[in-house]
Formats: sequence, C-alpha cells, structure tokens
Amino acid sequence: MNFEKLNGLYHRPLFDLISQSRAVHLEHWRGESVQRCSLLSIKTGGCSEDCAYCAQSAHYTTGVEREDLLPLERILSAAQQARAQGATRFCMGAAWRGVRDGSDKFERVLETVREVSQLGMEVCVTLGEIGDKEAAKLKAAGVTAYNHNIDTSPDFYPRIVSTHTFQDRVDTIRAVQRSGMSVCSGGIIGMGESADDRLRMLEVLSEFDPQPESVPINCLMAMPGTPLADAPPVDIFELVRLIAVARIAIPRARVRLAAGRTRITREGQALCFFAGANSIFFGDKLLTAENPAATADVKLLRELGLHIEALNLGVDAQEASVDRPLRRAMLKENAASPPELTSSKGLLDPP
Repeated sequence: MNFEKLNGLYHRPLFDLISQSRAVHLEHWRGESVQRCSLLSIKTGGCSEDCAYCAQSAHYTTGVEREDLLPLERILSAAQQARAQGATRFCMGAAWRGVRDGSDKFERVLETVREVSQLGMEVCVTLGEIGDKEAAKLKAAGVTAYNHNIDTSPDFYPRIVSTHTFQDRVDTIRAVQRSGMSVCSGGIIGMGESADDRLRMLEVLSEFDPQPESVPINCLMAMPGTPLADAPPVDIFELVRLIAVARIAIPRARVRLAAGRTRITREGQALCFFAGANSIFFGDKLLTAENPAATADVKLLRELGLHIEALNLGVDAQEASVDRPLRRAMLKENAASPPELTSSKGLLDPP
C-alpha cells in the first residue's frame, strides 16, 4: 500500500478509521483471540551499535549491566515458565550487531534453539544481522520466526543510528524470507519522527512480498543515558491510528503491542485491541524495558472478553517472492547527519 493511501487512511476521523480496521481484522482473524509472547534477553548489553533508543548500546552509560550469553539451562527454565503462563511464542533476543556461521556464539544459539523448539511453542529469535547461511541453519534448528525491526522510515533512520544502514536491515529480512522463516518486523514510535515517517515505515513493510507474519509496534521507553532519554510519551490516539492503519495495510499479520505498554492505560490498550492489535508481549521485562505483569494482562483480557490464542505450529511462512523490488524511494538514504552520539571506547562487541 503506497504512502498516499496510507496517509488518507491515517487522517480519517478516528471512529471511521477504527471501524474500518475492525472490519478488516474480523475478516482475517478471530476477533476475540490474542497471542501472548514471552521475550527473554539471552545476551544483554555491550552492543557495538549506536541505536539512539537502546540502553544496551556500549556507546552510552545507561546502568544496564553487560551479561554474556545465558547458559542453556537458564534459558530452558525461562521458556518452560513462559509456556506455563500461557505463552505460545518464546522469543530470544541478543544484543549483537549480528552473528556469523561457524562462530562459537552462533553454535550455542543453534543448540539453544533445538532444545527450546522441543517445548511446543513457536520459537522466535532476534540476533541482529544475518545472511543466507545463518538463516538456513536457524530455520533447520527450529526457528519459527526471525525478528528484525526496520524501526522507522528510510529517511529518518540515519537520525537514530549511524553504525549500520536501513539497507542492512532490508538485506537481513530478505535472507530470512529466502530461508522460509516467517518475518517479524515492525518499528518504534516516539523517537522524534513525524507521522509521515511512521507511514513510510508501514509502506516499506506492506511492500515486502510476502508481508511480515507479525508487526510489533513499540512505543519508545525513554532510557536514562541514551540520546532519547528525554523524549515525551507517545499520544495514545496516534498509537491507535497507527495500529489501525497497520491492520488495514498488512491484514494477515499479527499486530503486536510491544514495548511501552506500561505507559498505556487499560482503556488505551482496549482501543488498540479494537483497532486491530492481536498479540502482546507479557512478563516482568521486555529486554531492558518494563512490561506489564502477566497477571494484570490476563485480568484485562478477561474483562474485555478476549482469550489467549491457541498454539498453531502448523502455520508456515508464505512463499517468498524475494526478487520483487521495494519502491526506489524506500531505499534512498537521507543525507541528513545523525545525532551526536556518545561513544564508549573498548566496550564494543564484535559482530
């Protein structure tokens, strides 16, 4: 869906917009079902990238303690607990620029995936940049979906990170598609971007063929010590509008309420579910940002007449048409200078 259509939808009267998105949602999904996902940081802090929103970057002093890759037993225990609490997808995130085939850390991740995949949940990983070899091995080990957010529009991207490019993100997503894994890709709002940037982000996501299987929408959790520490909260109606447009533009994707839910009231979350959100992260923490407690989530879902989506491991990724080009404008990097970023020498984790 091109920008003009997305922009027209976004600026409709709110009730008209969410009524349309609700109709699209009910056409493709059971309206009362919500997927619950659990996310564990299996390697925290010390990341070489300078993403302005991230407390795990080694470029900033944020108070996040650097941890090595967690041992298998600890990851399995967390996965088992997540399953017991109703999670149907278990996501593992590592603060790396990326992984390469043959490295010790990649072999350890593959071993972990093989074990976690035996627990009867969808397995998602986010490990940074990967290529075809890594994607194929992750798929063979049991990964259901690979998360790699594009974060924002191609034009705004250089303003939040300087250590890699928007095209680098696209290249990893293409490798994931070629492997047959499902793509989980969304963005972060509240970083100083415009509404147009948010819609350009959705334009890129909607132009992937196939479209992403899930689209996480994160509200920035302003982390002390990062360049965006003083960013104001996202307006709830702007979030609802974006979720509604995402539902219309990418109708078969799970639209996931991700980071930032601690700042959203119960009433605001209800509006998001009505507009088309049908997946949430739950638990005590979402990587290094707080996340509503699992018990509070269950209570809210029950009060809204919603229930936890049953596990369906039989859903495979759609066949990828990876030769389909993105629109030229989407791949054009903005020449604007990135923000000044504070570097911490000697702490960078090699890719």
